[in-house]
Amino acid sequence: MTEAEWSQDDTGVLRLPSGRLVRGRGLRHPLPPVAPAPSYGLYLLGRRPPAVPWASRWLRWPDFRLPADHADARDALTEVWERAAGERVEVACGGGRGRTGTALACLAVLDGVPPGEAVAYVRAHYHQGAVETPWQRRYVRRFRPDR
Repeated sequence: MTEAEWSQDDTGVLRLPSGRLVRGRGLRHPLPPVAPAPSYGLYLLGRRPPAVPWASRWLRWPDFRLPADHADARDALTEVWERAAGERVEVACGGGRGRTGTALACLAVLDGVPPGEAVAYVRAHYHQGAVETPWQRRYVRRFRPDR
């Protein structure tokens, strides 16, 4: 592990099968003051998030829904997956479960987990309540790598 990567012991960190580490979190739940800052963040919210002191991207994604632009979502998630190979990357929404869990499951698909198993993978390794709605689960099942 380099200083630019997460520790698997950091709060909310998901280890993908390749070994890439991504932190998922809910923005309504503050991190402990000693928690490391990300080097890049993807924020899944219905409106623009507040500015952060690290590189970030906003993906318009209303609560309990799906991304407003599916092509933009694929591009943003691919960027997160690529950056996670050597950077501290976080994915966050308001509560850290529905949208964040859906995005993490899509990252698992990009990492080689079959789409039909990705939700179970994220529920087992991130949070048991991840991916909250039937349409979010369907979105993951239909998500395909563009590589």
